[in-house]
Amino acid sequence: MELRQLRYFVAIFEHRSISRAAEHLRISQPALTRQLHQLERELTTTLFERVTTGVLPTPGALALHEHATTVLRLADASRDVVRSTRPAKEIVRTGLPPGTSAAWLDGRQRALMERVPTAAIAFTDASSTDQLRMVRQGHLDLALVHQRPPEQLTGRLLYEQPFGLAMRPGHRLAGRERFGVADLDRLRVLAHSRDQVTTEGEQISAAARAQGLHPDWVFAWFTENAHACAVASEADAVLLTEPSARRLLPDWQWAPLTDPGFALPTWLARQAQVRAVVAQVAEVLAAAPQRVRDST
Repeated sequence: MELRQLRYFVAIFEHRSISRAAEHLRISQPALTRQLHQLERELTTTLFERVTTGVLPTPGALALHEHATTVLRLADASRDVVRSTRPAKEIVRTGLPPGTSAAWLDGRQRALMERVPTAAIAFTDASSTDQLRMVRQGHLDLALVHQRPPEQLTGRLLYEQPFGLAMRPGHRLAGRERFGVADLDRLRVLAHSRDQVTTEGEQISAAARAQGLHPDWVFAWFTENAHACAVASEADAVLLTEPSARRLLPDWQWAPLTDPGFALPTWLARQAQVRAVVAQVAEVLAAAPQRVRDST
C-alpha cells in the first residue's frame, strides 16, 4: 500500500465520485479506477458501491478513511518538520541594568541576530550588584553593569552615557541646555543611592566640595519610581542619564551636567572561561561606540 493510493482513496471518499476525484487530482479517470481496484485487491474488500450519482463508501471504506487521513497528516507533517529544521540555538543568559540605552540595545540585538544566529539571548533585569553575584554563581553568562567588574571576572567597557539633571517643571533653572557643577549649589538634588551608582556619584560630590558648593543631596534607591521619590523628597532636580529621564520623568526637562562632564559607564562582565557562543555574544556587544546618547 502506498501513500499515493491513500490520497486517491481519500479524494474519492470526499468527492463521492471517481470522475470528480480524478478531476481534482488531475489524473485520468481510468488511471484512478485502476489504482482503486489495486487497493481493493490488497485489502481484499470492496471500498465503494457504484450508484447513479457516483459512489457510496462501504463499511470498510468508513473504517479506512479515519486511518488514511491520520497517516496522510503525519506524512505531510514529516515534510514540514524537515523543511523547518534549523540549527539548535544555545541560550545566553544576559543581565540588563536599569537605564540601559534603548538605542544601543536595539542595535546590538540586530547585530547579534546577524552575526551569532546560534545564540538565543535571555535577558534578566537586575541591579549591577545582583548581576555580578549571579555571574559568580553561574546564574548569568553575561552581566551589563554600571560599575567596574571585580578582578576575578573579565570586564570590558561597553559605553558611557552623560549624566545630567532633570529639572522640576517651573523651576528657575528649567529650560537650560546644560548645567555646570556650580548650578548644584543649594539645589535639592535626588540621586541614586551609593549602592547603585558608586564611583560617578562620588566624583560629582567631590567636584562640588572642591568648589566650595553645598548641594542638598537626597539619596534614594530607585529604578522605576523616580517621579514618586522626587515628589516625596521635594527635589528640585534628579541626577540621572538622559534615557532614564525620558522614561521616568517625561515632564522634567533634562540637560547634561558639564564643567566637567560626568558619565555613567556600562561594563560587560563574565567568567574568564565561557562557552564559545557566550564569547561570541560578548564580542558583538563590545563592538559598539563607547559614548552614546539615545536619539529616541
